[in-house]
Amino acid sequence: MKKDRRSRKEIRLTRTITIRVILLLASCCVFFSCRGKENAPEPEEQIVFEEQAQAESEQKAEEQTAAVAAESSGAQVSYQVQRPLSSLSGLSRRLPGYGVNVQEIDPVNYDNPDLEILRQMGAEQYIISYFAGEQFYKSGDYDKALAEYSAAINGNSNFTEALVSRGNAWMKKREYSRAIDDYNRAIRLDGGRAELYNYRGFARTERREMNLAIEDFSRAIALNGNYTDALINRSHAYYQTGNYDKVIEDCDRVIRLEPLNAVIWNRRGSAWYRKEDDDRAIRDFTEAIRIRGDYAVAFFNRGNALYNKKEYDRAMADLNRTLAINPSFAAAYTVRGNIFSLLGNNESAALDFAAAQRLERH
Repeated sequence: MKKDRRSRKEIRLTRTITIRVILLLASCCVFFSCRGKENAPEPEEQIVFEEQAQAESEQKAEEQTAAVAAESSGAQVSYQVQRPLSSLSGLSRRLPGYGVNVQEIDPVNYDNPDLEILRQMGAEQYIISYFAGEQFYKSGDYDKALAEYSAAINGNSNFTEALVSRGNAWMKKREYSRAIDDYNRAIRLDGGRAELYNYRGFARTERREMNLAIEDFSRAIALNGNYTDALINRSHAYYQTGNYDKVIEDCDRVIRLEPLNAVIWNRRGSAWYRKEDDDRAIRDFTEAIRIRGDYAVAFFNRGNALYNKKEYDRAMADLNRTLAINPSFAAAYTVRGNIFSLLGNNESAALDFAAAQRLERH
């Protein structure tokens, strides 16, 4: 009987120690998880916000601003959010799914920790609030996520992960100044994390603060030379400032890391186009199309470059393909109308110009 009692005491003691160890590991993971996350490849951004979502977002933005060279607009965040963050934009990846910045807190239930179990384990309230915020973030309820992240920060003002996640939630709500404020605080606490500069740079890009954004992306790249999302974002910022040589340099680096990134082939082609090198531009647009056969912007860009070279039949074929993929591509109607005019088909030209004007009004 005494042996039985001793055995039960030992079991209870073992359980108590196990719970405390798990709780300790949970707390540690909250603070240190992001350091290893940058190395794990994310489904594209998470950019890198997720690679596929990010690529579609960039293409939509590009199509809206495609008038002449139609450079692929829009940075991506390593929503690696990173793709997110690499959501933001992976934040890498893109604000591919950016927001959830912690590793598993236990081997059983990492993606969706049971908050009641955390309470029973005696977890600090600020940790519980943080995980509640992550759950609201993943469900798309950013207002409730913000409230929980704020509660976590009020409970621990040095809680870097909560500051980063709240910054990401502000990004989702397009509150870029508030996002930058949170990223600033996170950087002061842990300035060695490349993704924080990428996130802040993305927010600055959205505020059209391109020079400051370039500084942030450059810091991220200095910390991680293979940080694809930051390179992609910096190439976009360079494009916006007209520094096409730098765009090409960054695109070269991205292509070495991600040779199947159609957006970057298109962006480099756009830079060659701006430098009036139509042949190199056409080669890059062709590669973007080879990778992604429904890439309307790349078809338009190649058609535009062929139009400059007076290769009207080939240009017309690309513009027709552009409009088959995206019938609302106003700039494609304009360029095709110009070709119809040059070929003497004034009736078709007038129809295309009218279509372009109608779409631009909307």
